[in-house]
Amino acid sequence: MTELFGGFRQEFYDGYESILAIEPMYEYRKHIYNLYHVLNHCNLFGGEYLDKAEKLITTIQSS
Repeated sequence: MTELFGGFRQEFYDGYESILAIEPMYEYRKHIYNLYHVLNHCNLFGGEYLDKAEKLITTIQSS
């Protein structure tokens, strides 16, 4: 979720990786994790997040 809504600065990720390596397949799994939060935002705030959810689903399907 750190990359979903604007993201964190690169220093955060550098610090994270200095302690714990980012696991293989993260780039694929992050879309699945983020989809949950985007769908939750659709539920809470309305359809303005629907387009983002559809794009994430397409990305997941094509991976």
